[in-house]
This record gives sequence, structure tokens and C-alpha cells, in this order.
Amino acid sequence: MSFDTDVVIVGAGPVGLALAGDLGWRGKQCIVIERGTGQIYQPKMDMVGIRTMEYCRRWGIVGDVESCPYPRDYPQDNVYLTSLNGYELGREKFLSMGADRPPPVSPQKRERCPQNMFDPILKKFASSFDTVSMLYRTESDGFEQDEDGVTVNVTDLETGYPRSIRAKFLIGCDGARSRVAASLGITYSGAGVLTYTTNVIFQTPDLNSLHDKDPGYRYIFIGPEGTWGTLVAINGRDQWRMSIVGSGKEHKTYSEVEVREFAWRCLGCKFNLEILSVIPWIRSELVADSYGAGRVFIAGDAAHVMSPTGGFGMNSGIGDAVDLSWKLAAVLDGWGGPALLASYEPERRPVAVRNVTEASTNLRHMLSPGRNPALLDDTEEGRALREDLGRRFSEAMKNEWYTLHIHLGYVYSDSPVVIPDGTAPDWKASRKYVQNTVPGARAPHAWLEEGRSTLDLFGKGYVLMAFGDVQTSGLEAAASQLHLPLSVYRSGSTELARLYEKALVLVRPDGHVAWRSDGAPDDAAEILRWVSGWKMTDAGRPPAASGKERASVN
Repeated sequence: MSFDTDVVIVGAGPVGLALAGDLGWRGKQCIVIERGTGQIYQPKMDMVGIRTMEYCRRWGIVGDVESCPYPRDYPQDNVYLTSLNGYELGREKFLSMGADRPPPVSPQKRERCPQNMFDPILKKFASSFDTVSMLYRTESDGFEQDEDGVTVNVTDLETGYPRSIRAKFLIGCDGARSRVAASLGITYSGAGVLTYTTNVIFQTPDLNSLHDKDPGYRYIFIGPEGTWGTLVAINGRDQWRMSIVGSGKEHKTYSEVEVREFAWRCLGCKFNLEILSVIPWIRSELVADSYGAGRVFIAGDAAHVMSPTGGFGMNSGIGDAVDLSWKLAAVLDGWGGPALLASYEPERRPVAVRNVTEASTNLRHMLSPGRNPALLDDTEEGRALREDLGRRFSEAMKNEWYTLHIHLGYVYSDSPVVIPDGTAPDWKASRKYVQNTVPGARAPHAWLEEGRSTLDLFGKGYVLMAFGDVQTSGLEAAASQLHLPLSVYRSGSTELARLYEKALVLVRPDGHVAWRSDGAPDDAAEILRWVSGWKMTDAGRPPAASGKERASVN
């Protein structure tokens, strides 16, 4: 049967572009369908999380992110205040991107790179592969799937010309109102609408010279009625994103006069500004009940929608893309079994549930001040209120700013292609990230030499981390027989061995631990069949280890 491509991706936002880039990096063919032009009129995100930056390191595009137009010397403080010329209630200080350094647990750190700067970087990366094609101003009109593949019907919006594309898989990265998800009949669970919010991008030269506060990245404004808005330095120079939080679930449209008045309230006085865009949007908490069916899957906002409080949305979506990409490539190459793609949902959906819940918790913290009628009073009562509120609010907001456990601490403990050893942690409740090799966890970072991390070992195939004189020949022979890509990294470092906890740690192409043991397994082929998706029960899950088998896999 003839196919036009391996994978069709609907949606060229950051998740669709990351998926296309990772598939291209793995040598797989894909076509990206996007009804828009690719131009970003209002960036929805501006923080590239630490785990996403680790993927950027793998792809060789860290330099592009670091050299994006956002100023490297712009302060990243989060400031809580009544207005920029009013009372400052609290401040969480952060270094600029240029001055900041990675934490000990990673070779990278989060970066400030708004979507209008980040999407072009991902597009350039994806387009660098001959196997990746981009079809902008092209709309997906529906699809039909069968046992062998998916037929995607599309229309060129410039010419009106319809055509069909035959692919082996279809991935919907088409956002919160995903037509791919709707076509599959996918339902969603969660709190639904949280608030109706309006984002405004405005331009004004040197806003920071018009007030007496030290510059910040994000300003959160609190009035007598409670938290009413935020202001973000969207490009670190002259463009700002103002969010009018809105009250409850009231859907309101603001006039240009009202928008200007909100901006003037932020500053505390009138000033000249050019309004570039006004976009109302719905802040929601929803997770798809299913991540796909047959040869069709969804990722990113099509699978989960969350409040931006925490910056988890895009970064969760890129985690989806990386998890799905290597599994698609493995199945296309023939060494990935039926359980591999079936593991996508049980791995990524629990992460989404945790992340949307955390984002909503952060929103509640942001809205926590409530009504304080005396907040602006120039009295002793007003002063005491501002001091107390600032202290309490500053403490509550730390939950949003310190999130290594969210970005790095998830564990695929319920995955059918991860072999448990009885040590699964309660990662959903943990507030602290500690590197470990629990099966399903992100494999730890350590410097092997200057400029080279253990994370640089992972990406294309499985990597067997071996310590001491433990035997690896059985696993190597089994991998060769099963045509499974496997390389061995043997280390005599006691420090690295202590960090990796076991004599043998098998790391997947996405950098997560698949299996670990203190000795060579009795049946190496069984281990590799399990982690590559070939070891199945009638229920579609690997059987629980028992008896002699437990001894061979623990």
C-alpha cells in the first residue's frame, strides 16, 4: 500500500512543531497541517521550562533559544502591588536569564522565550529535515482510519483545492477545541471554566521609567476588591501583556476605552500606549478522558487545558510530543510492539491531571487576597493590612515560582512498558524533586566531563548504564536479536554509580528509566520485549512479575 507520509500532524503550534522536529530528528516522514499562516499575533506562553530545555539540548537548539530577542539582562522578579506608582506589597526576586545558572540536577535551566520567538525556532528545527513538510493555510476537513493507516482530507485555503493525504498515523495538536479529538468523540473531565480573562498586548516606550519600582518580569495587581490583573514584560523592552482577570465566570467584552483605563490603573496614572491586540479567552481545567483511538492520537492543548499560572501548559504538551515521537518511530522501524503506543495515555494522562490541578491551585493562590476595603488607606490600619497581606501573598505565591518537582519529578509508574520494582514513589504529592532511577522516572543528570551530561547519552535508542563488573552481554545479544537499538555506557565512577542506585539501569530514548537491577537478568530477551511493547496479556498489559520471573526482573 502506498503512503504519502508516516505521520500527519494537525496544528503547527509549539507542540506540533516539536513533534515534527523530533520525528524528523529520528528520520521519520511527517506532514504538518496548519490552517493559519504561522504568525503569532499574541504569544500565549513565554517560559520554556527546564525539561523542555533539556529536549532543546538534545535537538541542538539551546543556542537559538538563548539568543532569542528577549533581553538576557532583563530582571525576572515577580512583584505584587496596588499599582506601579502605588504600594509594593511583596516581591520574589529572580536573576535575569543571562545571570541565572542551571540547578545541580540539570545541565539546563528554564528560559524566557515568548511563543512569537520560540515557535520560529521550533519551525526552523523541524524544517531542517528533508522528511518534514509544512502545509500552512491548509485545513484538515476530517479523516478516516482503517487497519493499515489514516486518510486525511485537507483543503488549501488559498486555492480552495481539496486533496487527501495517506499516512500511517495522525496526531491532533490542534488546540483546546481540537477537531481531531471531536471526531474521535473524546470527552473531557475537570472543573471546566475557571475564569473569563482578556489579554491585551500594548506597546509603550520605556514603561519602567514612568514609575518608581524596580523593574520586574511579572506584576500582579491587587486592589480593595482583590486580585484584578497582571502585567508581563512580553519582550523585555516596549511590549507588555496585560491580563484582565475578570470576576468569577462573568463573560465580558471590554471597549478600547476600558482597556486603556485598565492599563492606566496598572501604572497608577495616564500614559500613552498603542493597543496591539485584545483577545478574550477562557481559563479552564480539563483533561481528555482518552488520548486517542487506533492510529489517531492527540497531544498538547487538545489533550489538556489548564490555567497558565505556573507555565505548565506548553511544557506539558512538549512532554507529550517527545513521549509519543519515539514510540511512533519505534513502531515505524518495526522494533516497537503493540503496547508501546498503548502506553502513551497511561504515561502522559496522569502527568496532565497533576499539572492542571497544580495550575488551578496556583490560580487560587493568585486570587486569594479577596476583598480588603482598607488596602489603599493611608492610615495605620491600611499600612498593617498591606504588610500582612504582602507577607501572606508572597508566601502563597512561592508555590508557583518553585516548580522543579512539576517539571522534572513525574514518574511513569503505571506504564505497561516500564518494569516496576516495588519502589514507585508518590510523585503526585511530592513537593521536592530528588533525582533517582525509580522505574519510570527521568534518568538523573550528572556531569561526565566538562560540557557533557549523562542526559547527552540519551535520545535515539536505549542506553544501558552499567556500573562495576556487572555483565551486559546477555542484554546486548538479546537487543541484537530483537533489532532493538541499544548502547552500553559503562562507568567506574562510584559517585555516578551511587546516583544511579543500581548496577544496571536501562534508559529509554526519551530519557526515562525502563528497568533497573543489581545484576544481569535471567532472561534478557524477556526484559527487552517488555520495555519495547511486545510482552502482552489478553488485557493488553504486561503480566505482573512472580516467582522466578520476579527474581529476573527486580
